[in-house]
Amino acid sequence: MMQRRTLIGLAGSFLAGAAIVAVTVAVKAPASGTAKQRVFELRTVDGTPFRSADLAGKPYLIFFGFTHCPDVCPTALFELTALLKDIGPAADRITPLFVSVDPERDTAELLKLYMTSFDPRIVALRGDAEQTKAAADAFSAYYRKVQTASDNYTMDHTAGLFLIRADGRLQGMLDMHEPRENQLEKLRRLAES
Repeated sequence: MMQRRTLIGLAGSFLAGAAIVAVTVAVKAPASGTAKQRVFELRTVDGTPFRSADLAGKPYLIFFGFTHCPDVCPTALFELTALLKDIGPAADRITPLFVSVDPERDTAELLKLYMTSFDPRIVALRGDAEQTKAAADAFSAYYRKVQTASDNYTMDHTAGLFLIRADGRLQGMLDMHEPRENQLEKLRRLAES
């Protein structure tokens, strides 16, 4: 099954700083037939260890992004906030996770401040470079540092949200470009898993 993901790409010209555009590409979603071992260990913004084992038997969703993202990440998190509200009490059965793919800049303090704009149920996680890679690899998520003008950088990354059922199997991906009713139905099914 082909899923779309949005990557942050680099624009060809830089006038008053780095101009960044969104580029959409098709990718093959991980197989959903069997439960994959998705082992990771990160930390919450308060420094508490958060392990994949903490999610055993619970449905969850996971989004990989970064706080300096100009549009894809905040848009996805705002939309997720609205979707969680719209599914009502069922949202309390889902653990939504936001994992930073930019450990260099996304300090715990910055990530904590960033997340105040979104649903408080979304758990922000971070780790060092090795932990971040292990977490992304566990979900076959893509991310890559891309240099920009002025010795700065941005991050290309998978923009879809991975939906993981309570039995550990991938239910699918939530794409913020699909019809809203489809998004709501996917989250309702996830909550019931």
